[in-house]
Amino acid sequence: MLVEEIMKREVISLPPNATIAEAYQILQDNPIRHIPIVNEDEELIGIVSDRDVRDASPSILSKEMGLSEMNHSIDTIMTTPVITIHPLDFVEEVASIFYEREIACLPVVQKNKLIGMVTEKDMLYTLIQLTGTHVQSSQVEIKVPNRAGILPEVAAIFGHRKVNIASVLVYPYKNDSSFKILVFRIQTMNPLPIIEDIQQAGYEVLWPNMGMTP
Repeated sequence: MLVEEIMKREVISLPPNATIAEAYQILQDNPIRHIPIVNEDEELIGIVSDRDVRDASPSILSKEMGLSEMNHSIDTIMTTPVITIHPLDFVEEVASIFYEREIACLPVVQKNKLIGMVTEKDMLYTLIQLTGTHVQSSQVEIKVPNRAGILPEVAAIFGHRKVNIASVLVYPYKNDSSFKILVFRIQTMNPLPIIEDIQQAGYEVLWPNMGMTP
């Protein structure tokens, strides 16, 4: 999945000479936490978060003294340079940027122009879709040898039962690189027959663990 498929295209932005007061009002009136700052050519030059604006706003005890600060231009508190992504970047790779950089949003830039925005909430919703947890289904985790061709072999077992696969994930198995875990989310509420088929094929089913007591 590509960034252009999940990004928000209608982005509220401000020029660098806008005031902190203007940014404050936009954050109050809209369900957003970040405002990109663009020049007259719509090129991204900075970004301001709700925290930046809040820190620059006068406290209740010093409102009169701090009102002049609210008239300062937004470029005095914006963050620059800005970490950006491209619309043709893969969502899975962008997720690692959110994690490694510990940021809450990423502007989408193409040919130096701001064309969209992706937030951590957008990423979380997308990952929910990719894993298939938003549809009624059952999850089956299988320990398999880590070798080429194993995925289609196991997937064929589901095909013989005509069970639809909503998503497939692959995880490493603990510290043993000779195995891996295949996680299938299947569209059936009774996975018992397919579990029996998997076990008869010689694979170990880790979940659901039918030996566990409720």
